[in-house]
Amino acid sequence: MSETPLTPIEIGLTAAIVAIEDNEPLILTARGGDQLAGLPFGPFDPLAHRTFEIGLRAWVEAQAGLKLGYVEQLYTFGDRGRHAEAGDTDAHMVSIGYVALTRAADNAARAPGATFEPWYRFFPWEDWREQPPAIIARDIIPALTQWAADDTPETTRALPRKDRVRLYFGHDGAPWDEERVLDRYELLYEAGLIEEARRDGRPAALARKALPPLGISMRFDHRRILATAIARLRAKLKYRPVIFELLPAEFTLTELQHTVEAISGRHLHKQNFRRLVETEALVEPTGVMSTQTGGRPAALYRFRREVLQERPAPGLRVRSRR
Repeated sequence: MSETPLTPIEIGLTAAIVAIEDNEPLILTARGGDQLAGLPFGPFDPLAHRTFEIGLRAWVEAQAGLKLGYVEQLYTFGDRGRHAEAGDTDAHMVSIGYVALTRAADNAARAPGATFEPWYRFFPWEDWREQPPAIIARDIIPALTQWAADDTPETTRALPRKDRVRLYFGHDGAPWDEERVLDRYELLYEAGLIEEARRDGRPAALARKALPPLGISMRFDHRRILATAIARLRAKLKYRPVIFELLPAEFTLTELQHTVEAISGRHLHKQNFRRLVETEALVEPTGVMSTQTGGRPAALYRFRREVLQERPAPGLRVRSRR
């Protein structure tokens, strides 16, 4: 009896590297020959690196000149065809995704073609800092409502289409949950409304004559990895002091608030935010005033590291005005 040959598998590491600049959340991208933005990606060398994280930090520093701060593993992405073209018989690529934080947006990206880009270019429906994004009511809800009108029973789903549209996109009286970034992306993919679905040959996308312009598509499944990273980071800042990995050693409370707003995509009430910061005792004054705020001098603060020993889940459980 002949044995079926095994498909070779390669392991790679994909990093969603986040920085803040001018109150905007940025993601490090590199563009390939197809001109699509992609996340930094490198192979795992088990002979050179004892752990995945060591390997990730090493090639990011070598390729982009970046020393990463906080790093967290997200998920293993290994869907068939994720790095393949039609008829490709090369090794199947399995990628371990990471979210990583850095303060070095202005000094980074020495690798050719690498640059930091605002992550809301890829997810324009996620930025609620000023107001609900017009793209939701104008393009997303009408298209999803039409798709959800097909009430064919879906035995693999806990919720029907209409309920998922309502809950994930804060529609028809449901509140907006900023942590459902991946749920929203997956719903748009399932409905065939984004370019990645057409590229992957999804029937719902191929059946459409045209797709609405819903953000910038990325190479392979990198926008799915980025959605996972944003969702994880938005949840994490509520019970871990990861936000301080994106700030300089000394900062004003306004800078802290703007950084939290940038990551969460939500506008925060100034007085309530400052009361929360005071209650959580995450920061302490340096005794120095900043004159670079463009207005009245503002007090500078620093992260109070003792809080890590005082309680198990120190974070900023922020609430929006909406």
